[in-house]
Amino acid sequence: MTGSPCAVAERLRARAGPGSVLARAPGRVNLVGEHTDYNDGFVLPAAIDRSTWVAARRRDDAKLVLRSDDLGETVTVDLAAPGEGPRRDWSDYPHGLARALLAAGVPVPGADVRIASEVPLGAGLSSSAALLVATGRALLGLAGTAMEPSELAVRCREAENEFVGTRSGIMDPMAALLCERGSALLLDCRSLGHRPVALPGHLRIVVCNSSVRHELASGEYNLRRAQCEEGVAALARANPAIEALRDATPEDLEAVRDSLDPVVFRRCRHVLAENRRVSSCASALESGDLARVASLLADSHASLRDDFEVSCPELDLLVELASGLPGVHGSRMTGGGFGGCTVQLVESGAVDAFRHRVAAAYRRETGRIPEILACEASAGAALDPVPA
Repeated sequence: MTGSPCAVAERLRARAGPGSVLARAPGRVNLVGEHTDYNDGFVLPAAIDRSTWVAARRRDDAKLVLRSDDLGETVTVDLAAPGEGPRRDWSDYPHGLARALLAAGVPVPGADVRIASEVPLGAGLSSSAALLVATGRALLGLAGTAMEPSELAVRCREAENEFVGTRSGIMDPMAALLCERGSALLLDCRSLGHRPVALPGHLRIVVCNSSVRHELASGEYNLRRAQCEEGVAALARANPAIEALRDATPEDLEAVRDSLDPVVFRRCRHVLAENRRVSSCASALESGDLARVASLLADSHASLRDDFEVSCPELDLLVELASGLPGVHGSRMTGGGFGGCTVQLVESGAVDAFRHRVAAAYRRETGRIPEILACEASAGAALDPVPA
């Protein structure tokens, strides 16, 4: 991370110069609803008060000159060269988004683009969607083009799926665009219908970064998606009305159990149960039933660990350490899995003790120092002109 939000924004403002735009997009943490988004299901993310910032200034040619302040790297791509493909590095995200906007008819100009971020990389907090959304808002600002948030989210997903090569869902860019301060976002990933779910004001969202990221994560993510699609194909043969796992009931899944690989069955069972947990958790938050929230988060983690098999020993340990501590109202892994973060809902007055106890025990067990972030639910992306 590169410093406080004000410091990051002001540094980019100073370097961008007159006539530029400055866009911000937050990272997100998913409270519940993991691996449901690409199954047309339901999710309950919240934006966090850690953001990616993109400053962009128009150029006279068709080149994007992309500068990552955090990495100290500059990459130049030519938007007038349609055959210029991905480089398999961080630049593919802004490059791919520019291509997706061009394909949608947006007159994306050449631009000098500077990027800085406070969102931890590879931690399951959607640094990639924050970069995509911030880039999109900045390029749309330079082009003088308005775009509905849901359409920009679709273009961001398109860029990540088709250019970057990660088969991610719609949740992350929608959260980065549409979350409201103090609330989570209850999102239907098929219709893109959404509404805010207010979080109790005395709770903080505490994110524990395991400081591990297993190399198999990307390939295993795509494999899980393929396994879900295999399950849908079997369900659709029995009931053609089923187009995605969100359309199936537990009874539908049980009816085709004998025709499914047992692993595929478990993957599908997780998604069906997780969709139900999302609506239950939203209701529990709104009614103040924090004991129910904690139980649902625990069930979600167990399902991700046992049925979807995307947890790891470090995440399991963090959940075990957090669960039962005073002031903690739920703990589970969050994000794609195989490392990254856990999310906890913690009483504001218990955060310091939580941080001390979890960090000490985790270091004792693993030799690693976890990054523990106490976050507030933040507003979605914003665009500001840089003063002349």
